Amino acid sequence: MNYADRLKFLREKTGLTQKFVAQKIGVKNNTLSSYESGKRQPDYETTKKLADLYEVSIDFLLTGKEHEGSSDDMWRELLNPKTQVLFKDLKDAPEEKIDELIQFWEFIKNRDKTK
Repeated sequence: MNYADRLKFLREKTGLTQKFVAQKIGVKNNTLSSYESGKRQPDYETTKKLADLYEVSIDFLLTGKEHEGSSDDMWRELLNPKTQVLFKDLKDAPEEKIDELIQFWEFIKNRDKTK
């Protein structure tokens, strides 16, 4: 089950309508619909509101699993639209490309330490 499916599942499980949830989290009904269909992804604040409404963690909402130690600050950063630009293609990237990106980032961090 992916993120969009989990949103719809949790809403239906709690017996809430899209209209009610949209009003509760402060978005338009068609915006919530686009979250549930996977066409859009909410920002951190909206994700936090959804997690609170459904009484689940952000970890569960996004990954389907509970992870110990995942802080709200971490999710706030990862769900930041500026940060998402960097990560949007990573979820489908091959492992070797991700490893290469990590090596490149380590190079940049080390380079900046020597300046």
